[in-house]
Amino acid sequence: MVGLEVRNHPALGLYSVLGIVESWTLCSEDWIKRSGGVGYVEWKRHYEQLRTRFNPVKFDPAQWAEAAHAAGMRYVAFTTKHHDGFCMFGTAQTDYRVTTPDVPFHTTPRANIAKAVFDAFRRRDFGIGAYFSKADWHHPDYWSPLWATPTRNSNYDVRKYPDMWKRFVDFTHAQIGELTTQYGRVDLMWLAAGWVNAHAHPAAKAYSADVPWAQDIDMPGLAALVRRNQPGIVLVDRDASGPYENYRTPEQTVPDQPLPYPWETCMTMGGSWSWNPHDTYKSPRELVHTLVGIVAKGGNLLLGIGPQPDCELLAVALDRLCAIGA
Repeated sequence: MVGLEVRNHPALGLYSVLGIVESWTLCSEDWIKRSGGVGYVEWKRHYEQLRTRFNPVKFDPAQWAEAAHAAGMRYVAFTTKHHDGFCMFGTAQTDYRVTTPDVPFHTTPRANIAKAVFDAFRRRDFGIGAYFSKADWHHPDYWSPLWATPTRNSNYDVRKYPDMWKRFVDFTHAQIGELTTQYGRVDLMWLAAGWVNAHAHPAAKAYSADVPWAQDIDMPGLAALVRRNQPGIVLVDRDASGPYENYRTPEQTVPDQPLPYPWETCMTMGGSWSWNPHDTYKSPRELVHTLVGIVAKGGNLLLGIGPQPDCELLAVALDRLCAIGA
């Protein structure tokens, strides 16, 4: 089975407005580079204001579904929320969403982008997947405005402020509840931000990708909620390991040998998950040979395509999809 990952990773999101990497410029880890020497506080304010410019006027999910169907794809995984916290669905839990009044696109009938994508692909008999980040860098109970944000993790010790963390956990469960009750049949819940898990890291070093405390999102309760709302759903608690990682997701790589568990390579058609105006796309031959190599080893391919800021797929991406089908 082949999947098309049309995520904000296709990355369709606020980062698409600028043609930059998805979400990560908000993170202060020292591997992150922001062009122009802009200071962090100024950049974060600028980034969050991109919502007032987000207006994907050529959004046509039926065209996406047709192109994916012609390529032989069987399921879609659309990023409903990336780490930046901007929601591509009509959540009632936050105003930081595509349907809020300060987003120009909110006046269109297709403003609830996730719903429009799911409906269009469902009409083509695709499996429906929702990518969702367990981290939320916009939420005040994940990245609290009281403290600086040195890494991707919660910027406070959740052991010292359990009430704050509980509010964030409740918020996350409420959003997952919306996605699994208000959007029709959902076959796959693809949870990203694997560092949000119940594992503590007591030896974590300052400013590293780990923190000493666990960021326990209550996966038993979350899994029960999801499966109650969508019986038979496949759940991916990515990179967290354990009973809720129904399959594993090597990124941008094909294993050398067959793996002894269910797996799916998630890989971009170009070099970036999100739209990059200077991206280079893999050739049809390379994409087909990658697919063959993955399937021969027992895996699935989830192929990422980043729509342009107006939501149109690049001609080169459509050409590749057509060639894969041929």
